[in-house]
Amino acid sequence: MPHMRNPTADLELVHRFVTGEGSAANTTLVLLHGTGGDENDMVPLAASLLPGAAILSPRGAVREGGMPRFFRRLSPGVFDLEDLAARTQQLIRFVRGAVEKYHLDQSRLIAVGLSNGANIAASVLLTEAGVFSHAVLLRAMVPFEPTHFPKLGGTPVLLAAGEWDPMATPEQARRLETLLAAAGATPTLSFFDAGHELTRAELLAAAEWIASVTDSRSTAPRPA
Repeated sequence: MPHMRNPTADLELVHRFVTGEGSAANTTLVLLHGTGGDENDMVPLAASLLPGAAILSPRGAVREGGMPRFFRRLSPGVFDLEDLAARTQQLIRFVRGAVEKYHLDQSRLIAVGLSNGANIAASVLLTEAGVFSHAVLLRAMVPFEPTHFPKLGGTPVLLAAGEWDPMATPEQARRLETLLAAAGATPTLSFFDAGHELTRAELLAAAEWIASVTDSRSTAPRPA
């Protein structure tokens, strides 16, 4: 059985870490929750994306109406860019500290972000290279417009967008795809018949994508 560590704050963010097992043990899914989630919120999702992968799941340090978030916003869809920049650096420090503390393979560190978590993962990608080896961004928006791009060196990024999403609109998804490509990433943009909610079809697609960019294809779930 995997060993689960209690949430700790010694890496600046309260988080949950679960060691990996089996053929996917050397891959770590960095789970970044949406508004109102916490370090436990997306753990069940990880098992469907890559069974046996290690899990690193931080809790956002910002509160909005008592709900955890990774950075502040001024209103729905309008981000506090100063706070976003500071919290992006906080997440980068956290991930780098966790890699050292838990002896993680930096070349197999996959960000999986949902909504607010996807937005800060995108911000990390557009800020600094080498933090994540891959990323799955579920319902991401453009976090900010960079004036200088990092050199992402082909980092694979899956963008899963809802065709009818009123917040993370298709236009936002296309613009983010363009920015990531300009930074040297290899983005894959997929649209699903959905709004801001997730669908089973895209989770299956995300699992297949993760399997395709790792050597753990044998552990990927297959459609029923």
